[in-house]
Amino acid sequence: MLVGDCVRDGDCYAGGMAFVPVQFFDLPNAGFDTLIDVRAPAEYAEDHIPSAINLPVLSDEERARVGTIYKQVSPFDARKLGAALVAANAARHLQGPLAGMLGGWKPLVYCWRGGQRSGSFAMILAQIGWRVDTVAGGYKAWRGRVVDALYAMPFPLRAVVLDGNTGAGKTALLPMLAARGVQVLDLEALARHRGSLFGAVGQQPSQKAFETALAYAIAALDPRRPVVIEAESSKIGDCRLPASIWKAMQAAPRLFIESPAPARAAHLVAAYPDMIADPARLTGIIEMLRACHPADQVAFWQGQAAAGQFVDLATGLMQAHYDPRYAKHRARQDNVVQVLQAERLDGAGLDTLAGQIAAAVAALRPA
Repeated sequence: MLVGDCVRDGDCYAGGMAFVPVQFFDLPNAGFDTLIDVRAPAEYAEDHIPSAINLPVLSDEERARVGTIYKQVSPFDARKLGAALVAANAARHLQGPLAGMLGGWKPLVYCWRGGQRSGSFAMILAQIGWRVDTVAGGYKAWRGRVVDALYAMPFPLRAVVLDGNTGAGKTALLPMLAARGVQVLDLEALARHRGSLFGAVGQQPSQKAFETALAYAIAALDPRRPVVIEAESSKIGDCRLPASIWKAMQAAPRLFIESPAPARAAHLVAAYPDMIADPARLTGIIEMLRACHPADQVAFWQGQAAAGQFVDLATGLMQAHYDPRYAKHRARQDNVVQVLQAERLDGAGLDTLAGQIAAAVAALRPA
């Protein structure tokens, strides 16, 4: 151990008691001024407790060095090097991000398992005089609570699925429903992906980070009220939906938006400005459709993209690619409870549609 294996459930270390979380979502609001993740930057980037800042006591390279020495030389040599590195990094944090903290500052510290790294840093902070605590079991124990919430228990709310063909405005409607007081769970926003081949909007979170965001979003909802979820596949980009949510969506009543192709095509063009602004990216994605469509069809779509014929391109992709696939999937379901007609999908049309959906959700009887 670097300083002391000082954090186990119920065990004290010099200066404080391990903080044992009752619920995984308690930690960001547990009465501490700052939640500190002392793991290496790569660990923090993959996933971390929401609101935590990263003050690593070992860098990624330093952590790898210590681990290599532990395995190839001896645990003693690894701990000696680790202690020196932790002390040096702690000094930098004290002279940098923590330099302005006053005597009443109360931090909560965690590492991977709530042991060597968090215990070492917490002991240093405690010796200064700050009231510091550590998370019992560290990130691993907290992560276990996230997994339990998503995988060990059924989805805790009554889901209502908002369905419709590509371009029907489902994603745009979610914040409009939320503004009307309807509970929504925006899976695409959490996954940072719009749910189709053309849906990437930057780097997606890791699966663990997606699950963290998802668990916290669900915990913030009122289980006594229904929640509207946009129809999705079991994967949104590279992020997989937990089985409990997927099963709840499959069994949920569906509100289906019926809208003509011209309105949907116009909406898609307005909703994907990033694609229109990057023709090379657009044609590259169309190229990926060769596995599903004849070469001449793909070439035709690429020509439309190059010519800036985006509405015609959207119409063709819907009619030849997306609508037939959705129709096959929908044929296996019989839980559409209401069809909502939407001739327009501009701002005014979506506003009217949001009001109709809100009324439909309110009218649904509890299961």
